Amino acid sequence: MSKFKPEKLSVKYIPPATAFEPVDSRKYTLTHSDMTGELYLSIGNSYDYQAINYKMRDEVLADWITVNGEYLLYGKAYISNGEFDKNMSRIRYMIFKKEMDLALTGLIYGDRSFYTNYPWLLDAPIYVQFASVYPEYSEIAYYGTPRKYLNIARRKRIDKTQV
Repeated sequence: MSKFKPEKLSVKYIPPATAFEPVDSRKYTLTHSDMTGELYLSIGNSYDYQAINYKMRDEVLADWITVNGEYLLYGKAYISNGEFDKNMSRIRYMIFKKEMDLALTGLIYGDRSFYTNYPWLLDAPIYVQFASVYPEYSEIAYYGTPRKYLNIARRKRIDKTQV
């Protein structure tokens, strides 16, 4: 897994969303630069479709949803809808699986102020859907809670200051 570097994360709020609201319909678009390793997070009431590279489709989308009255963070990683062959889909799937912890750390850390007003969401489950026409690369996986990813980011900051 690549290491999370807070200084390489840029966060943009799309109005009317702010660092503190809303919970319902709060959506995240996380993209990155392969060249610089920078992460770009957009937070709003809709996904930041302008930030998505439709040729690469290497973004992670997520939003807060309720299931049976409880909130969960539901992420999506696009593997293939048939435009990538099975081998390329396998490679994409493996890369997404390998880098998902980094992506979720950036997504959660980038919205850390949000949890000040909603601390109970720190223990909400995170699920990520890997979407593919190939059944072996199509799944929904559990990824822990936001608290886990804030702890990862906090440890990285502590490690950095001790160097």
